[in-house]
Amino acid sequence: MSKAFASQADLADKKVTFTRLSDNAYAYTAEGDPNTGVVVGDASVMVIDTQATPVMAKDVIRRIREVTDKPIRHVVMSHYHAVRVLGASAYGANEIIASVDTRDLIVERGAADMKSEIERFPRLFRAVETIPGLTWPTIAFKGEMTLWLGKLEVRLMQLGRGHTKGDTVVWLPQQKILFSGDLVEYGATAYAGDAYFGDWPKTLDKLEALGAVAIVPGRGAALTDPAMCREGIATTRSFLSELFASVQSGVAQGHDLKRVYADTEARLRPKYGRQFIYEHCMPFDVSRAFDEATAHRDPRVWTAERDKEMWAALQA
Repeated sequence: MSKAFASQADLADKKVTFTRLSDNAYAYTAEGDPNTGVVVGDASVMVIDTQATPVMAKDVIRRIREVTDKPIRHVVMSHYHAVRVLGASAYGANEIIASVDTRDLIVERGAADMKSEIERFPRLFRAVETIPGLTWPTIAFKGEMTLWLGKLEVRLMQLGRGHTKGDTVVWLPQQKILFSGDLVEYGATAYAGDAYFGDWPKTLDKLEALGAVAIVPGRGAALTDPAMCREGIATTRSFLSELFASVQSGVAQGHDLKRVYADTEARLRPKYGRQFIYEHCMPFDVSRAFDEATAHRDPRVWTAERDKEMWAALQA
């Protein structure tokens, strides 16, 4: 019997946790669902990644209002994926910030990704009809920019390609707290359908060099001490490295994608098979790694049609 496509069978609600990391930083997490970060400045609030729909975002706003009544003035997109950003309109922010590379990806593939992800994650797109359209940044930066939320310094940085070419991390240097987006996962399988396998471990090295004492990962529980931060980074790095090495080995032996997928999935399952969204991610991850190891240095666009064709071919 073939497995249900992507996360279509994942219909159970998750328990939400709102973790205080400092006087300024909070993590909204939900047992492997996409996380949202919150930074409370002297006079306003910043939200990092917004949830998938305005209705889903309302629960984040409710948690924010439990700790502050300051206005939400900034939304930061860690990257372009629909499940992260299509709830942005609910916050009423003055500015929506992303890297130039992320904006370019929205132009190139945002509409295709929106349709693709809605079909992959029905539970996460609750009240999908409330989405007004793609989320577009009002400010786009290259490399790095700094905002001051009163006396609190907030750095937005592109440390390198990884999960996508546009990944942005948010860093509070005074407190050594990092919002990593999907560059780091904890107890969850890294989705790599738009990834750069050759670059991602090097980007993690730069991220680790910051010396964070707390990290809000893309998925999984907040990392609340330096040891957990190192563990989250190391586990993400090892998953990516082991998967890509397996795929490269299969390609070198002349195996096709289906054989490479079967061999890689069997090799990784004992170590990573209990992670959140492992079943969902592996077909996309191996497909992208196979592309990178063969003829496609840059990720190809995932459409709803390509999603299903790939899934059916690998599950047959």
